[in-house]
Amino acid sequence: MSDRICVGAIAGAYGVHGDVRLKSFTADPLAIADYVPLTSEDGAHSFSFEISRPVKGGFAARFAGVQTKEQADALRGTRLYANRDQLPSLPDDEFYHADLIGLEVVDTGGEVLGRVKSVQNHGAGDLLEIHGPGLKTTVLLPFTREAVPTVDLTAGRIVADPPEGVF
Repeated sequence: MSDRICVGAIAGAYGVHGDVRLKSFTADPLAIADYVPLTSEDGAHSFSFEISRPVKGGFAARFAGVQTKEQADALRGTRLYANRDQLPSLPDDEFYHADLIGLEVVDTGGEVLGRVKSVQNHGAGDLLEIHGPGLKTTVLLPFTREAVPTVDLTAGRIVADPPEGVF
């Protein structure tokens, strides 16, 4: 498990006065402001900000030290991380995406299906992107109780009961 969790990203400038378009990956999108200061992926940069208003696809935010559109554009694509100990603890049946990535996936008979490459959500629920040596392409497995009855973070594996024809 990672000590830091990605909670948002900067999508670029919003306007000409240095505001940025901020995408939040927290369950309550406004909660991203509760974890300030956030850091860059490598931990080299720290960011403090205030959310000014909601905008399409996220929020307009004023970052400390960013005063021009060019400075805001230079931050485009920056992923923002919070320390795990700042985040709320989760119930037993909920997981941070970062905890799922890299886990081995086995079927109910114990046969290895692959590893979780990413967790995606296109609006209808989470999907586990699974890749492995026996797969020609990655497989998207719905992250539901029916398809994924067991997630064992301690053992580092997921037991899957995939729908017919997925693998």
